[in-house]
Amino acid sequence: IIKNGWLHTGDIAVMDEEGFLRIVDRKKDMILVSGFNVYPNEIEDVVMQHPGVQEVAAVGVPSGSSGEAVKIFVVKKDPSLTEESLVTFCRRQLTGYKVPKLVEFRDELPKSNVGKILRRELRDEARGKVDNKA
Repeated sequence: IIKNGWLHTGDIAVMDEEGFLRIVDRKKDMILVSGFNVYPNEIEDVVMQHPGVQEVAAVGVPSGSSGEAVKIFVVKKDPSLTEESLVTFCRRQLTGYKVPKLVEFRDELPKSNVGKILRRELRDEARGKVDNKA
């Protein structure tokens, strides 16, 4: 949709020092934690650095204390991976408000016919059965 001469794609981008744009996420996927913007790709990039993780998707879920909380859906590479070890790993890599409050392990994540993880499905599902830990 063109508005005031700009094409509004719903993408969030940053411009580097040379003037190049880099798309970092989608606006509709952004998580708002205590007034701070949290980009799911940033969380996912950190979680994927853990050797016990095969796949991950981050979504926002309602939280009474902070508006939204970060929830991650994880497919394990290492069957012994625990929620506690993963959250500890994230605490070392992320600012406090970006650390996942909820972790759900799955055998697989929903994907489109081209193999892209369907965050929307996970977000809708998570919002339908929110855990009180958030």
